[in-house]
Amino acid sequence: GALLALNKPPGLPILGRPGDLSLDALLPALRRRLGLAAELHVVKAPAREYSGLVLLSSCYHTTKKIQQFFTNARCRGQYPASYRAITVGVPAEVEGEICTGLCWQQQGDRAMVRGCRQAGGTGDTPETAEGCALQVVPVPAPGRRSLARKDVKSTLTRYRVLGAMGGCALLQLQPRTAFPEQLQVHLTLLLCPALGDHEHSSQVGRVLGVPFLLTPETAPTRTQVLDEELLSRLGLSPRQLHHLPLHIHLQELVLP
Repeated sequence: GALLALNKPPGLPILGRPGDLSLDALLPALRRRLGLAAELHVVKAPAREYSGLVLLSSCYHTTKKIQQFFTNARCRGQYPASYRAITVGVPAEVEGEICTGLCWQQQGDRAMVRGCRQAGGTGDTPETAEGCALQVVPVPAPGRRSLARKDVKSTLTRYRVLGAMGGCALLQLQPRTAFPEQLQVHLTLLLCPALGDHEHSSQVGRVLGVPFLLTPETAPTRTQVLDEELLSRLGLSPRQLHHLPLHIHLQELVLP
């Protein structure tokens, strides 16, 4: 009927500046190629860094109906979206939930940046008026006032280990909430950052092979560091590591 599903590669943004490559910019060409009379709308799509399912619709009412279904499902405690992730490290528990507050914070500054509550909806990192980049940081015990002002959002992700080998794991991730970079931060809190996460993986340190959590202030962003054995299995050299994409994939969507 009105629905069309695509498999998006990592690195392709949903929205972009005029002239930039983005999914939105490709929709008119896709519509012509498929011979569709109506315009295509994005119903659901993963963030720029993720790969996976993109759900499109040629009917405005269908788009709104399904988007409302996703919102209502999360409010009812359901998990309409399932992701797969490859992690560097294996969680201590086979399954569980990660629950924490998340907020935007200036890089290198402990002060939380307000006025960015709606920023990053497309998965892109917003910037302040001064052009200072922001990063998503966990707030383990957010106060009622910060939650009420929406400076901090309470987030929840359910996870399950599907398999493990060679110090890596394949996880199913089901977010109950939606916040930019939520899955990367939650995996970092599990001490198992996603493979190809060059944004948050530096916050997981190791001493004698035992992982521990560093604060964002003490762990500047850098290209993910992998051991020689894993590099060899991936067929990569250390110089090629910054090209390694984020291994988080939107695998499944439940529709009404």
